[in-house]
Amino acid sequence: MSEIFIHKTRGEVVECIHRGDAVVVNPQGKVFAVCGDKDKYTYFRSSSKPLQALNVVLSGAMDKYKISQRELALICSSHYSEDMHIEGVRSILAKLGLDENALKCGVARSIKPEFALAQAEAGIKPRRILSDCSGKHSGMLATCKMKSYPLENYYEPQHPVQKEILAILSEVCAYPADKITIGIDGCNVPVFAMPIYNMALGFARFTNPEFLVEEYRNPAKQIFAAMCQHPEMVAGTGGFCTELMQATKGRMIGKIGVQGVYCIGIREPQLGIALKIEDGAVGMAACAVMHILKGLKLITEEEYNKLVSFHLQSNLNDDKQAVGKIYPVFNVED
Repeated sequence: MSEIFIHKTRGEVVECIHRGDAVVVNPQGKVFAVCGDKDKYTYFRSSSKPLQALNVVLSGAMDKYKISQRELALICSSHYSEDMHIEGVRSILAKLGLDENALKCGVARSIKPEFALAQAEAGIKPRRILSDCSGKHSGMLATCKMKSYPLENYYEPQHPVQKEILAILSEVCAYPADKITIGIDGCNVPVFAMPIYNMALGFARFTNPEFLVEEYRNPAKQIFAAMCQHPEMVAGTGGFCTELMQATKGRMIGKIGVQGVYCIGIREPQLGIALKIEDGAVGMAACAVMHILKGLKLITEEEYNKLVSFHLQSNLNDDKQAVGKIYPVFNVED
């Protein structure tokens, strides 16, 4: 059963309570720490994007189409549709001989509210390339081009590229494919459900690829390096994924998923972390992740000081005045 993770106060009153589940696992599958239900079954959402990106490298598309490390990081992203992200997606599509009409992700603006407002004020209409998932979709298109798969329906669950992604997630996360429930994500492609234990295990193995089958090892190293070298492409200005990887300088990768999912892979010590905020409230996953990293001494004091604003947050009113606090109240135990 989930545990109470976070309190949100207004004045002296606890106004909101957010529950969650979290687990920390090593690459051999041993549970290092847990709070709540380690077997919480939920959708991986966008946290799975780095693992899905394995298919782009495995297919040979990255080499054939000369996809850069920066663009590979973008394929793993939930980006803010800043200029650097849009230019990156356009570059990938151009290398494939495609334009943004090939994308089947939803019509959208930036997922960061202030950027979305700026786009609206500038008269920029919602477009598929502005979707936070347009990088992932361009990666799927690259694989399809490489393997001569149909492009028009690449987003459908029965398409070969989606079946390959399912098989990769099953292998990396050590969870049977027939037990993975498939839903449809906000960007139209399949989304995959499994226990958070297996998500954490997958990130532990992906980040420490000597625990993967041999053909996955170098692709996993490439993706890890791309995300660490270009964290600005994985989220964007002020994003938690970006700030976490910048602060920790190549020791770990972090990837958010909507509805309160977050996963981390750490190289030293060799660990994977996965959590789910039960109500999916925005911003609470980062708060919980920081509590775990600090509580288990997985980040240094210097790193923590750069990230403290994600841990201990203020509850702001419309004038950006602090009217309360947002803080974790849970313990992670081994």
